[in-house]
Amino acid sequence: MQQARKLSSWQKLGLPAALVAALVAGACHYIGGNDDAGLKTVTVTRGDLQKSITAVGSIEPTDYVDVGTQVGGRVMKIHVEIGDRVTKGDLLAEIDPTVYESTVRKDRATLENLKAQLDQQLAESVLADTELKRNQEMRAADAISQTTVDQADAQAKVAAATVAATRAQIKAAEATLAGDLANLGYTKIYAPLDGTVASQTTLEGQTVNASQSAPVIVQVANMDVMTVWAQVAEADVSRIAVDMPATFTTLGMPEKKWRGKVRAVYPTPVVENDVVLYNVLIDVDNREGQLLPQMTVQVFFTLGEAKDVPLAPINALQAQREAGVDAYKAKVLTDNGVVERDVKVGLTNRSMAQIVSGLLPGDQLVVAAVVPPAGGAAQGGPGRQMGPRL
Repeated sequence: MQQARKLSSWQKLGLPAALVAALVAGACHYIGGNDDAGLKTVTVTRGDLQKSITAVGSIEPTDYVDVGTQVGGRVMKIHVEIGDRVTKGDLLAEIDPTVYESTVRKDRATLENLKAQLDQQLAESVLADTELKRNQEMRAADAISQTTVDQADAQAKVAAATVAATRAQIKAAEATLAGDLANLGYTKIYAPLDGTVASQTTLEGQTVNASQSAPVIVQVANMDVMTVWAQVAEADVSRIAVDMPATFTTLGMPEKKWRGKVRAVYPTPVVENDVVLYNVLIDVDNREGQLLPQMTVQVFFTLGEAKDVPLAPINALQAQREAGVDAYKAKVLTDNGVVERDVKVGLTNRSMAQIVSGLLPGDQLVVAAVVPPAGGAAQGGPGRQMGPRL
């Protein structure tokens, strides 16, 4: 009755009945408020999800050789420069061969002398054997004494021993010659593999000493395949296995993702500032030549991947551990208000979860209620205002 009297009073002002009814209904709705006002929501979307471990590292050639010299001397010529492509067997550098050539000539002369001595001793040995045979025949005829036969036998044995000793000396001289020929060959340094000259540590005219260690002339690296040396924290390394897929980016090309597989996980740790790290090696194709040694990279080891699946922020879900590790609950905003649903998740990372069941793309999940500031509308906040007084 009160509402009817108010309608009639507004009608006395000349307002149409339909407009008056609409004003009253709107006022009543405003006074009652929206049950969902002040709720913060997020939307279930569809997309790709990847769970990964991150690490930093650097790039090195997979195959490389520090090419040194096995003999000492002055570096006469270096035939390559840094960045040159070389093929296995190409001449890289030359050491002054003068001393080694002289040694080889001396060895050959010594060998020839020994061979000449051997010829002489062989002749003497033949003569000693002949004399021994003759004396033995004469002794059989009782033409000479046994002493003469014994002396001839001793001379034959001495001649045979001399021949044997000279032959041994010849073998030793041949071995010496072979070693000195090898040293002479070492004065020419050849590429041990196909690759690129990555560095040069010795200059032309420099004297190198190989008596204690092999001096490095150049480094040749095959950069068609590079290896990422990633340093993984001890908390994560147990989840990394050989053949696991991995991606990485470089500082110079952060938009490009390089892909590879884990080749090895080294068990020996590297301790830096009391942090235990393990080297994980990843091989990557570099035939385009864009990756260079010592580049810094950020690596992502893929633990799991899901494509074109429903996704929800993990902070919009409440874990139900007693029901299982994949059991969650979610508060969904519907036309009938907020409804709680059981949700099953699949792959998760630090921020997102794959929805297996319970939610669909487009669902609005309640994250939290927005609390208006003190003072409500009087302080410019979004507090609820009273409707018009009827």
